[in-house]
Amino acid sequence: MAKTATKTSAKKKKTAAKSHARRKTTSKRGARRWSKHVTETSDALDLKGGVFSLRDPKKIAASLRRSAEHSKRRKANPYRSALSMLTFYINRAGKNLPASRRRVLDRAKDELRAQFGKD
Repeated sequence: MAKTATKTSAKKKKTAAKSHARRKTTSKRGARRWSKHVTETSDALDLKGGVFSLRDPKKIAASLRRSAEHSKRRKANPYRSALSMLTFYINRAGKNLPASRRRVLDRAKDELRAQFGKD
């Protein structure tokens, strides 16, 4: 009987180690994608797909403006919602955002201000 008790406790230890490892990778994956979830479910505005991958700052700004003006879920005025979503994207990308993309997105901010007649 002593052998079966030892085998059972050894199995429990292996299972516990595996479930811990699974939990760890799952939590990592969830943490890695929370900004995608925010972008999709945020009350800021309904975005057109692929807006941040456009190369032309004027097109990015126009798309954000159009989305902000037509959105039924935003809480703030259209300018503020569009600018906050663009800033959110830039901030979440952080160091992983190449300098060329950052320049395009910063120009899109300036273009957004111009389209809304701010500054």
